[in-house]
Amino acid sequence: MKFRLYPIGWIRKTKNKTRIILYKKYQPGLMGVEKLSEIWVIWWFNRNDNPHMRSILKVHPRGNPANPLRGVFATRAPMRPNLIALSRCKVLSVKRHVIEIDEIDALPDTPVLDLKP
Repeated sequence: MKFRLYPIGWIRKTKNKTRIILYKKYQPGLMGVEKLSEIWVIWWFNRNDNPHMRSILKVHPRGNPANPLRGVFATRAPMRPNLIALSRCKVLSVKRHVIEIDEIDALPDTPVLDLKP
């Protein structure tokens, strides 16, 4: 069985703003998002997409060796068999196909897979 995921947009960060910029074709899907106080952002750990990073199943939380080893499913570690991430973000504004959010633990230029209320 094969799955294909396609980004709907990208995380963009500047000094003062964090935004989710969707492809324009997805703009109609944002209707009503401006009324939400928060959204779940589903994104891809694209910088860890290699066989080695996908095979790591135990980590020290927060990358700190002083923390005891835990399974990746008990942590928010970026090393995972499937590189799906989930962040709860405050919606600051919605303009056309751009959502300004307060912050997200994704790096700039990270692909966004989906948004949920």
